Amino acid sequence: MTTPQEIIRIEQDIILTLKNIYDPEIPVNVYDLGLIYEIDVEPDGVATIRMTLTAPNCPMADQLLEDIHTQVGKVNGVKEVNVVLTFDPPWDRSMISEESLLELGLL
Repeated sequence: MTTPQEIIRIEQDIILTLKNIYDPEIPVNVYDLGLIYEIDVEPDGVATIRMTLTAPNCPMADQLLEDIHTQVGKVNGVKEVNVVLTFDPPWDRSMISEESLLELGLL
């Protein structure tokens, strides 16, 4: 059984992993882009990531979801990964981190 402190560490490691996965169409990682709505790690090592896409018809959706599933699955302490795709609430530019908005020249 995983302790609460270990769960926090695993969630932090998942965030670091997500910060190395980039949307193929925008040069910003999926975490700072605001695509990740929730990260939940259960004591049994099951990680559920609730996320969205920049657009429902994103042509790279399958590749992006597969990358997230594969890379998060490599995080120490994660035994299973569930990626839940949602469009509620819909993504918009206000979800991008301030740092990324500066990098993109949008701020």
